[in-house]
Amino acid sequence: MAKRWQWSPGMLAVIWSLAWPTMLEQLMQTAVQYIDTAMVGVLGTSATAAVGATSTVNWLVNSSISALSIGFLSYIARARGAGDERAVKRAVVQVVLTTLLVGSVFTALTVGLSSLVPVWMQVDPALQSLAARYFLVIYLPMLPRTASIMFGTVLRAVGDTKTPMKIGIAMNITNVVLNFLLIYESRSVTLFGQEVFLPGAGLGVIGAATASAVAFTVGGVAITVVLARHKIASPRGERFRFDGEVMRPCLRVALPNMLQRFGTSFGYVAFASMINALGEISTAAHTIANTVESAFYIPGFGMQTAAATLSGNAYGASDRKRMKELSDMFLPLEIALMLVSGGLLFAFAPALMDIFSDSAEVIALGAVVLRMVAVSEPFYGVSIIVEGMMQGVGRTKEPFRYNILGMWGVRILGTYICTKHLGFGLVSAWACMIGHNMLVFALFLRCFVSGRWNPLNQKEV
Repeated sequence: MAKRWQWSPGMLAVIWSLAWPTMLEQLMQTAVQYIDTAMVGVLGTSATAAVGATSTVNWLVNSSISALSIGFLSYIARARGAGDERAVKRAVVQVVLTTLLVGSVFTALTVGLSSLVPVWMQVDPALQSLAARYFLVIYLPMLPRTASIMFGTVLRAVGDTKTPMKIGIAMNITNVVLNFLLIYESRSVTLFGQEVFLPGAGLGVIGAATASAVAFTVGGVAITVVLARHKIASPRGERFRFDGEVMRPCLRVALPNMLQRFGTSFGYVAFASMINALGEISTAAHTIANTVESAFYIPGFGMQTAAATLSGNAYGASDRKRMKELSDMFLPLEIALMLVSGGLLFAFAPALMDIFSDSAEVIALGAVVLRMVAVSEPFYGVSIIVEGMMQGVGRTKEPFRYNILGMWGVRILGTYICTKHLGFGLVSAWACMIGHNMLVFALFLRCFVSGRWNPLNQKEV
């Protein structure tokens, strides 16, 4: 009997060439989140809570758009695998039109509801006005934000992960520089023994929002220009109209994924709302711990992008051998990466919390929940990779069911019982979150071992 795990140096090189730019891009984004959180944290716990209280709505919006883009990623990756360049360009036209439509709709919704979101999120009444203004400013450039997500997915689907990385780095540099200029008052600092004057607008939390808004705009414009000029993905010369022949298969993949992302992201909103009700210390600890934790998922989600693209290519080419090579390599590689990242998170949790807060209570509470979640990271990594491969081959219904069951059946219901009825705090909420992750791990592992995730298995005689 053949060995189950078959390693190919050539395939490993291909996986790494697609994964590392995405990892670096996400690392830069996370670094900026760290810097933003630390810079806002200087303003006090209330400022951190005001910014973090609506962050889960940001996940809801971004996740919904990202989920829609998965339908196009699957279609384009499969077309590339089959060598159909015409289908790629037709799909890109649909991406551009969808971006214009979705970006405009989300702009109207987020701007129009900005004053209500903090109320729905049960933000402390004293912070609601500030949180609403922060939310409004960061969502004004919703159209370029949508373009960044959708067009970035197109470029990754055709194998170009370096360009989104470069644009992401430019966005992050813009954000950090503007943070220094807009958050604080004008001041003098000592650099290398010399006193240097730094101008500042003194806008505080609103300055941080403005910096982010400008960075989103820069990124959206830049990636639009790149797409228009791209050798493979440019839609120039194509007729710009909605094409049902392309949109139908894209939406068949995208809609379950959108429902999944919307359902889970709405679950994050409900989860954060219950945590916000626990008070300022719990809200600040949760916000900072989420920011810290995000850096340690970078290996997982970087590999997921490669898994989706390469499995889509293999499916489009009907290449069973290559699909098996991919499945043999991705899981052990992902588990190894997540073991390392989980170990580092466990070891340095208190020090990482200390970067963002001066409150001993916030640091202690955040360190506890981070160490809890660190233990579950390798299991979560399995879910990430299997889901990525399923996205690439267009299987999104099963991930929808798994994630909705985990989110609402375990995390939300469990947190509601623990915090509302049993009087437990943030630790119990994160325990429910880990329970959610473990259930999803078990479901995805079962799907992978059975082979049901791979449509090519059904074609075997």
